[in-house]
Amino acid sequence: MKKGKSPLILGTSDIDKLLVEYAIPAIIAMITVSLYNITDSIFIGRGVGVLALSGLAITFPIMNLAAAFGSLVGIGAATLLSLRLGQKDYIAANYIIGNVYVLNIAMGILFSVIVLVFLNPILIFFGASSQTLPYARDFMIIILAGNVITHTYIGLNALMRSAGHPQKAMYATIITVLMNLTLNPLFIFKFGWGIRGSAAATIISQTLALAWQIWFFSSNKSFIRLKKDSFRLRKEIVKGIFSIGTASFLLNATACVIVILINKNLSFYGGNLAVGAYGIVNRMTYLFIMIVFGLNQGMQSIAGYNYGAGAYERVTEVLKKTIIIAVAIMTFGFALVELFPHSAASIFTNEKNLIDITATGLRYTFMFFPFIGFQTVAVAFFQAIGKAQKTILLSLTRQVLFLIPLLIVLPKYMNIFGVWISISISDIASSILAVYIFMAQYRKLQSKKSY
Repeated sequence: MKKGKSPLILGTSDIDKLLVEYAIPAIIAMITVSLYNITDSIFIGRGVGVLALSGLAITFPIMNLAAAFGSLVGIGAATLLSLRLGQKDYIAANYIIGNVYVLNIAMGILFSVIVLVFLNPILIFFGASSQTLPYARDFMIIILAGNVITHTYIGLNALMRSAGHPQKAMYATIITVLMNLTLNPLFIFKFGWGIRGSAAATIISQTLALAWQIWFFSSNKSFIRLKKDSFRLRKEIVKGIFSIGTASFLLNATACVIVILINKNLSFYGGNLAVGAYGIVNRMTYLFIMIVFGLNQGMQSIAGYNYGAGAYERVTEVLKKTIIIAVAIMTFGFALVELFPHSAASIFTNEKNLIDITATGLRYTFMFFPFIGFQTVAVAFFQAIGKAQKTILLSLTRQVLFLIPLLIVLPKYMNIFGVWISISISDIASSILAVYIFMAQYRKLQSKKSY
């Protein structure tokens, strides 16, 4: 087997080289996805209308909840795979991929059926008005119909990265997005399918990528493969996946609650325009957060493998470099948005009132972005080394301990401003807590290096 095809280089190759090799493809993939989300919103906002943009924002809680179940399996399995490969347990590594395939199909189908049955009441509860409900419903019916494809595609892509093929994982993402960007304007503007066209473009693109992933993992080109006996669910593997992936699940699940609270507050105090503004803010926020997520994915493969192999000095080296880069990325995002908020908002719409509301939201949401860079890396690091309890703690403090209570209280006294400032306060508070918990673990790593 060629050296580049094997994950064994994670324990021997230069850390800088590995971080470039694993993080850059993931970052490119995440930037591509984020840019797609932005252009998708632009197509909908300019091709369908402002109400469609607000309807899209209403669907974010369901999308977050679907992502929660997807990350429970995908991220949990990818981390477990890195650890097992570091321990040279190749038999378990092959079982993991088959179990991920089965779990994603089962959970994807179950989620879609339940949500489709109660779709209208769910969307209304999430803040849909009589004007935005038709758009939100049209979009989600198609997305939910293809949810099992989305889950499986994301899960296999995460495993592809951990199995030593970060560039192929990047190619799968880029091809999906390019196909999506081609079909989106065709379906919306040429065929006149409206917001349904955007949803259809997403599912068709992911279907093509999934077909390629299945072919790849069934061939001899992969270090781990889909085999008949790997599809039988194994208790120890499923337990390990769920244990590690629970933090990501809870993070996305609580994000669902947060988006509901934000949408309801914005709808009550500012109407449909305010909800649409949050949709734009959300897209801009995730452009930079997803870049850091891509960086973290590269770090996790390296840190997880070396932690499993007991190479603690290599773990601390990749960790320190990841933190520096993450803070730099988020600082750039902070400076860009604080200086040009109206310009950023005007990309999505020509509506002046919507641009003004969005600009205010952007400024407050990005206020403490540099600190979020560190906090995000800390969560990813604990997940990479299998510290489920600390991952869950750091993941949930921002949402549950700080943001949800603030969103319940502050808008009552500050209206829309209370929503934006709640996000800022929770960011800085959770970052301070992350520093305290992280340093305790870092000192343990330092002490292990001496042995």
